[in-house]
Amino acid sequence: MRLTPPRLAAVAAVTLASLALGPLPVAQAAGPDASARTAAAVAETAPLDRAGLRAALDAFHEAGMYGAHTAVRDGHARWRGASGYADIDTKQPMRADMQHRIGSITKTFTAVALLQQSARGRIDLDAPVGRYLPELVPGERGQQITTRMLLNHTSGIGDYVLPAFPGILEDPGKALDANRFRHIEPEELVRLGLAAPATPLGKHVYANTNYVLAGLLLEKVTGQDAEAYITRNVIRRAGLKHTYFPASPKLTGPHPKMYESFYGTIEPARDYSVYDMSWAGAAGAMVSTPSDLVSFYRQLLGGRLLAPAQLNQMKTTVPAYEPAPGEEVRMRYGLGLYTLQLPGGGWYWGHDGGVFGAGTWALSTEDGSRQAALAYNLMKYQRFEPDGTPKPDPVTPAMVAYMDRAMGGTAPASARKSAKGTTPPFSHSLIAPERLNARTAGLG
Repeated sequence: MRLTPPRLAAVAAVTLASLALGPLPVAQAAGPDASARTAAAVAETAPLDRAGLRAALDAFHEAGMYGAHTAVRDGHARWRGASGYADIDTKQPMRADMQHRIGSITKTFTAVALLQQSARGRIDLDAPVGRYLPELVPGERGQQITTRMLLNHTSGIGDYVLPAFPGILEDPGKALDANRFRHIEPEELVRLGLAAPATPLGKHVYANTNYVLAGLLLEKVTGQDAEAYITRNVIRRAGLKHTYFPASPKLTGPHPKMYESFYGTIEPARDYSVYDMSWAGAAGAMVSTPSDLVSFYRQLLGGRLLAPAQLNQMKTTVPAYEPAPGEEVRMRYGLGLYTLQLPGGGWYWGHDGGVFGAGTWALSTEDGSRQAALAYNLMKYQRFEPDGTPKPDPVTPAMVAYMDRAMGGTAPASARKSAKGTTPPFSHSLIAPERLNARTAGLG
């Protein structure tokens, strides 16, 4: 299906976010002192409400999500659930223990690995990247950009995703099929990102190139393959049993089919659960389960994976977006970790990710006492009018309402339903109309 010019502009805008395995953007305001607000929110979280969680998860499926599976933990209390289908053709039910591609949640693992090296004195977060990778990032650019800038996306480096998939905006299905088994070296991804239009140095603009570079920097200072190092020193240290970098396009354990719609341009949505993830690498190639992710963030925020100094560095944030006049930022990005405020009022730490057909979101309270992780198997489900205007979206508000309840909050009814002519407070693919023009203009 070929896109019309207005729709092409809108899809180009959101593609840089959703293909970029990027964080959930926020369209409304919050105070700047996230840590203080998070601490206050911890004391106000509700007990684990299994019946309410089941109802909210089913509502997410009923809103239009093919299938979802989840894990929630509050102290010693745990709940796992699944709703909908792992395979929409056979009606195989989703299972709570299924593996899933977690996209940019990989970035938290990569950042932990680099901060471990920082603790050992092998990486200076504020030293120029050119000191470590002079051939990849030479000259003035290599002297201006620091490791910290890579990890909090303030480097000004563009994203490689669109140029890595030629023709993806004109014929998404054809482009995705053509690259299903294509292997891309990380150095090539960096080259594409460095050649892409630059963004302002020092301003947070999400780009996967930053974390592919971070993986190469990790290899430089350790002398080890980045994926092997992260596996030994982060995944195994956390005791995770079902988290790994895939060695082939296929997942090794039970998993759902992962359906990509690309805003209705791939119809019916196509399964891309089999895919060579070298295009994501240290930025987003990992596989995990909701239960493993809950355990990982519990240990990370509880101080068991990093020393206090490095965890504090990880939680030193910059605004994740520029708010509208008179509003405050409700999302801030640290080093592979963000903090955001959900509609129920609580502030939480975590990350999310989206690859072709698979979306995942994991959050934790700041003290590590409560976590929730949600995985789902239909991506770019949003739809646009012929002029590029986004249509009402019931799925995203249902997802946010589930996570709010899972974290112990009580999202207002307005956050659970998408009314005609309104925009939900969170938008996984940057579909808020006021943000489309700015993002499209950045394509050059």
